[in-house]
Amino acid sequence: MSEIKRLVFGGLLCVATVAVPPLTACSRDADGSGAANAAVEPGAAGQETAAEFAPEPGGEFEEPADSGSAQEDQPGEPPAAEPAVAPTTAVASEGSRENPRDGPGEHFVYANPHVIGDLDPSSAFSSEHIVLQNVYETLTRLTDHDGTTTEQLSGVLAESWTANDDATVWTFTLREGVTFHDGTALTPQAVRDSLHRTIDLGLGAAFILAPIEFMEAVDDRTIRFDLSYPAPLDLIMSANFGVYVISPNAVTQDNAWFNAGNAAGTGPYMLESHDPAVSTRLVRYDDYWGGWSEGQVATVDIRLTEDPVLAQQLIRNSDAHYTFNLPFDVYDSLADRSGVDVVIGPSMISLFGLLNTRRLSPEVREALVLSFPYDEITASLYGGRAVRSRGIVPQAMWGSHPELEIPRTDLEAASRLLDDAGMTDISIIYSYDAGTIEQQQIGEVWKAGLATIGVDLVLEPLTFDARWAKAKADPDGAQDVFVMFWFPTFVSPYDFLYSVFHTEEEPFFNLGYFSNGEFDTLIDEADTLSGTDRYGAIELFRRAQEILVDEHAGVFMLDVPQAQAIRSEFRGFVSNPAYSQVVRFYELHRR
Repeated sequence: MSEIKRLVFGGLLCVATVAVPPLTACSRDADGSGAANAAVEPGAAGQETAAEFAPEPGGEFEEPADSGSAQEDQPGEPPAAEPAVAPTTAVASEGSRENPRDGPGEHFVYANPHVIGDLDPSSAFSSEHIVLQNVYETLTRLTDHDGTTTEQLSGVLAESWTANDDATVWTFTLREGVTFHDGTALTPQAVRDSLHRTIDLGLGAAFILAPIEFMEAVDDRTIRFDLSYPAPLDLIMSANFGVYVISPNAVTQDNAWFNAGNAAGTGPYMLESHDPAVSTRLVRYDDYWGGWSEGQVATVDIRLTEDPVLAQQLIRNSDAHYTFNLPFDVYDSLADRSGVDVVIGPSMISLFGLLNTRRLSPEVREALVLSFPYDEITASLYGGRAVRSRGIVPQAMWGSHPELEIPRTDLEAASRLLDDAGMTDISIIYSYDAGTIEQQQIGEVWKAGLATIGVDLVLEPLTFDARWAKAKADPDGAQDVFVMFWFPTFVSPYDFLYSVFHTEEEPFFNLGYFSNGEFDTLIDEADTLSGTDRYGAIELFRRAQEILVDEHAGVFMLDVPQAQAIRSEFRGFVSNPAYSQVVRFYELHRR
């Protein structure tokens, strides 16, 4: 099983204890440089409001014009579809219209290369979001991000929301008429209990809820949050993980209950069955608050399809309607084929190699950084559409560091460093996901270059679960380079920097075992500023990224483009880099 959340090219079950401050004063009841979303055709219409979270340097927190700090969608309508660019032109193909269930609506097959490992909405932290985003809902959704200081958020379960001047008190008003799949009505208490479950379990993405100190149901539609420090809670509530709202009848269930194929969300689809080795089946929830219209998708089969050759055949023959993670040259051929639309858009996916700070001296780490074939890899992979990384934070995200001084390939300098350190004829273990062609090709090219300076790069392909377990169990005897992808839990540099490089007593995703007190302090302080002073937060995040480069903590390779193929008989698909590989089936209609 390869990685995907944390890891967009393989499936990973991430369940771990995360240190989260406990709540107080309440009971425990239960690809580029831009981020314009790519789309084949816009989905359902709705209203959304841009929110500016950061004032000019030195200024005070200002709430958006016209509506104070409230963000509103039209009551009773589904959340706004993400902004779209011009659709790809292709001749529609009838394809297969078989529906395995009786009743109105279309059937949709998602050819998924990753195992869906954990369907517990409080602990899931991997490829499961492609299911959870359709079965459960969150208070808000990120619909656009300009890569600097502005996000565009629309309400999902929240109809509107406000914050005080210092972003420490947030109030959300819920939509009326929303029910869970078991018929229970949505209430503020249900929101509170769902978030409490995530916090109390302390698994997966629970760390993003650390600012919450107190939650209170004010009335039958309003919930108030008191935070221990300023934070952009409306942005946090748009996350891929950890903030799903669960029925009161399910919130006390354990992980095994959810992974036995049970679910109880408010989303447009119910979970009908789940077999991780075969497929996950969804059926439409007839009483969904957004309503239904003719031609929408009624049933979904998220089918495990690990072989990219098979996935290509399925999408060509209309036996599947969506897939991704194909070799990039395949997308070009698909784009020329009638009936298939190829969507290649901006991404918030970072590809990097973590260097083992326990095993490798600073001189060896610097030599590895200097030896990496950056230009060759950037030009040869992903059809030349990737961008060389400037640190771990993707350049499409706010808080990235476009001026970061990054090294260029210099094998002679790398050789001198190793000679001066007395490190000759050494072997370096390169751990990568078996079956992930890009990671393999990178290893092969890098190996050839290192061989010219007396370094043997030993390629070690394993399933992600196997290499992750090995890396966590014995850092001193583990790999030298751990290659992985990362995409955001929610759109903040803190997710990348905290998850991968913050000091950990027991390794989880800090698989280079990096530890630097100044770095930890900088990113923690930046996180507390992100709710009121985005510019101040950016400055601290950038200083932290400079430390990673100075300490040779990793080889920062590529910002990876997001490429997907969808049958053109379906319209309404929108590619949103904040929700990698998520298809919102509700927004699709057969042409």
